[in-house]
Amino acid sequence: MKTLLCCLFGWLFIGSIAAQQNLSSPNTHIKVAVTHEKGLNLKIYLNGNVLVENISPKMDFASGKTFGQGKEPNDSTVEEISNEITAIVPTKSSRITDHYNLLTLNYDDFNFEVRAYNNGVAYRFVSKLKGNDEVMDEGMDVSFPSDYQCYLPEEKQLISHFENYYTKTQVSEIKPKTIAALPTLFTNKRGESVSITEADLYDYPNLFLEKSDKGFKSLFPNYVLSTEPLKEDQDRLEKIKEAAPYIAKTSGARTFPWRLFMISENDKQIVENNLVYQLASPLKIKDTSWIKPGKVAWDWWNANNVYNVPFKSGLNTQTYKYYIDFAAEFGLEYIILDEGWSKSTLNVMEPNPDIDMESLTAYAKEKNVGIILWSLWRPLDSNMEVLLTQYEKWGIKGVKVDFIQRADQYVTNFYERLAKTAAEHRLLVDYHGGMKPSGMRRAYPNIINYEAVKGLENNKWTDKITPEHDLTLPFTRMTAGVMDYTPGGMDNAHEDNYAVRFNRPMTLGTRAHQMALYIMFEAPLQMLADSPSNYYNNPESTGFISKIPTTWEDTKVIEAKISDYLVLARKNKDIWYVAGLTDETPRDFKIDMSFLDSKRKYNIVWFEDGINSDKVAKDYSVKKQIISSTDELDISMHSGGGWIGIISPE
Repeated sequence: MKTLLCCLFGWLFIGSIAAQQNLSSPNTHIKVAVTHEKGLNLKIYLNGNVLVENISPKMDFASGKTFGQGKEPNDSTVEEISNEITAIVPTKSSRITDHYNLLTLNYDDFNFEVRAYNNGVAYRFVSKLKGNDEVMDEGMDVSFPSDYQCYLPEEKQLISHFENYYTKTQVSEIKPKTIAALPTLFTNKRGESVSITEADLYDYPNLFLEKSDKGFKSLFPNYVLSTEPLKEDQDRLEKIKEAAPYIAKTSGARTFPWRLFMISENDKQIVENNLVYQLASPLKIKDTSWIKPGKVAWDWWNANNVYNVPFKSGLNTQTYKYYIDFAAEFGLEYIILDEGWSKSTLNVMEPNPDIDMESLTAYAKEKNVGIILWSLWRPLDSNMEVLLTQYEKWGIKGVKVDFIQRADQYVTNFYERLAKTAAEHRLLVDYHGGMKPSGMRRAYPNIINYEAVKGLENNKWTDKITPEHDLTLPFTRMTAGVMDYTPGGMDNAHEDNYAVRFNRPMTLGTRAHQMALYIMFEAPLQMLADSPSNYYNNPESTGFISKIPTTWEDTKVIEAKISDYLVLARKNKDIWYVAGLTDETPRDFKIDMSFLDSKRKYNIVWFEDGINSDKVAKDYSVKKQIISSTDELDISMHSGGGWIGIISPE
């Protein structure tokens, strides 16, 4: 459906450009007022109240051209558009209704597009310029009508691993010049929220926010002209020697990234928002039949500490065959060979002397288990085709590319170049040590995951990955898209008996809490971070985890409060998977099961916090029941606890 709606918006007339034009969401809850008398300005209303006081978009070019300033538009159009998107690798739902109203302002050199969804507002510039030019800067000043609460993902600089804690603070208390990564979440006293991020990021630098006197303004890394060469003893912390005064090179007519304001009337809606994916470019790969999401046994977190085996564990063929056996026994799709598998970190063409790659890949193929290889980004960038050809020849199924750290235009282009080239070799890509997702995986669904999150790896050196942190992520970082948090620790503890251990790490919170993360966190490639030996010693938990898929056809958020608790249900085929998390406060909920098929009975098996889990976090209880759509299910979560159930048709 694509319908011109001039008659719907009585206050908007094509060909008669007023000082203010208004655009409503399809359900009319959200309204955007666009003025252009002295440059473009947007004001966003939610249910009649001002949610965002002002947004001032503009772009400046080296040629002297400017977007968003000066003269008024020549004309404008408003359209209502509704399409259905089918996700190749679905994380919230497999079929997505993309329904919005679109305002297009037509200028001589550009168009300015604004979309109003029922759960957000997005805008972008569409250039009509010809020839080469440089973008000197893009402006996006944002201010709010009152002192909002902010969940701040602070960055110290623009070269970063993009792994953030979210500090809860008032906007007024944030110091000027403070840098925030995206998404950044803001909430008001009415319980409404707006999360700022971007979508459809191609051939352009990553957007950051910087605290200003009135609110926040946009900030971008400059175009990189040269860097210091990498060395064996300094293989990843790249130093920029020279940067240009502009942020991007550009040429010809093109679209620029969407500036996105995800809007929620309550905390449930934050988790349900899928606009980053909806605003992204459509599929660019012809054949996707080979793309296989799944779970992966990970070696690095547990430092290859396998035991009760007749060989010396380490970065060697025997250890990885043990991983393959474990993966095959529990139906895991992959194992990963992380840092150390190769001859050196800069030579990722050859395995180390203790790994027989041909023997290992042949063994994995026999067991129907795929292998994923780790690499720094620079070797892949400089020798991509040769390396990926070799990996394909070996029978490797994917690459985990790490320590990217930068977010300038060149690196954004590397993300797409790797995704495209990897697809040609039928290889998955997992981005680590780099920027947040912005929808590129819709065009390249072989992008199977992104990190950009303070995940479980941090338990090796800190005690800050708490249940409250886990409950902040679905409302903040995860709204941008998939995240490789890497759950699955079997040595669970509460704060009073938790120890930071690098080679044999623990997790904070209960066993049920840790297991619930497999449903709670969206990750088409989902790690099992602990040692296979530990999983063998916990067969009941491991067997349950192994049954959880990594893609979802439908998602229903049942209970939600930022940083405090979350209960949701996800569907894969005709089976529902329910998960609950709580912070340090014990909580009970009643789950209305009306989302089940009313014509069927269901068997539910669930893990809950054991009666003594407040003292021994590993304690859990397994229960079963027959239920129907008319039932209510009581769930109870202890301090730092969780709940996880699988609901199958009888």
